[in-house]
This record gives sequence, C-alpha cells and structure tokens, in this order.
Amino acid sequence: MEFLCYHRDRTGSLPLRKELLEEHWAYMDGYAEEMIARGPIFADDGDTLTGSVHIVDLPHPAAARAFAFDEPNYQAGAYRDVLLRRWRNTLGRTMWDFPGGRTGGNRYMVLGLGTGQAADLALPPERNDLIAYGPLLSDDGAIWLGTAALVRAPDPAAARAILTQDLYADIEVHNWQFGGRPS
Repeated sequence: MEFLCYHRDRTGSLPLRKELLEEHWAYMDGYAEEMIARGPIFADDGDTLTGSVHIVDLPHPAAARAFAFDEPNYQAGAYRDVLLRRWRNTLGRTMWDFPGGRTGGNRYMVLGLGTGQAADLALPPERNDLIAYGPLLSDDGAIWLGTAALVRAPDPAAARAILTQDLYADIEVHNWQFGGRPS
C-alpha cells in the first residue's frame, strides 16, 4: 500500500528542523527501500521551508501512521499538522526513475482535494514532466479523496493545470524539490 505523508511546518520551527536534520535523514534512511518520493516544500519565494512530503510503500495504514508520527521533527513539535492518505502510484516508478533527473526546471507538489466524483484517475496526456502522480484514497482504498502529483513545470499555473480545475474543492501548488541526503 502506498501512502502520501505531508508534514506542514509550525511557524518558527526552522531552527529546530536544522538541529534535527541528521536525525531526520537517519530516520528516512530506515525507509529507503519503501520510499517512492520525498522532498522539502517551500513557500512561494522558493526559499522558505514550509514542510516535507514523503510517498512510501508500507504494508498497512498502521505502519503509515507510525512512519508519519514517529518522525523526529514531528516528535519534537516542528510540524503543525500532518496529511496522511493512501495514494496509488499511477506511474509505477520512484522519483529516482524520473527521466528528467534531480535538477533542472521548477518542481511542484500539486495537491487536489476532492469533493465527490473521482477525477483525474488516468494519467494526463502530457506525462514527460510527471515525477509522481496518483489518487489520494481512504484507508481502505475505496473512496477517492483527491489527487497528488509531483511535477516539473514552468510555473505554478502550469503545474495546477495538470488537474481538472472545477472537479476539486481546492488545489494547492507548492514549490518542491528532490529530497534526501546530499550526494
């Protein structure tokens, strides 16, 4: 089962996040085999850290909750909230398999929060810039709750356009970059 975990930072928590960086990386190293994608989220200025997203393949919802809530930054109070949802890896690959590589171009997380009828279940026609893509689902996988994607795009408006605009209660677009330990 695949899960999307989006930790949103608490205001003023950057010093704490910096202090815990090695602990965070060590924790994530323990999930290297399960990791589909990961990386920091930034404010519109592209520099101010506002959160982290991790997409992992874990055996069940309880394992996903343990992953999300045992994370060192969460335990220390750096995050204000956590969005944890089942997710389906529609591309069937990890971010490391993205043909566009780790750098070059603007990268975004697009989060569409659904309101009813499932939307955007099929891959968009333009797939070359998709790093990760799939529906957000209830814990049992039966109910569509939205769509989440990591995408390379020229700007936030182009990133937002990968989802059908009028089929969501809200669509968030956040600056994102490939995460993990520096090589």
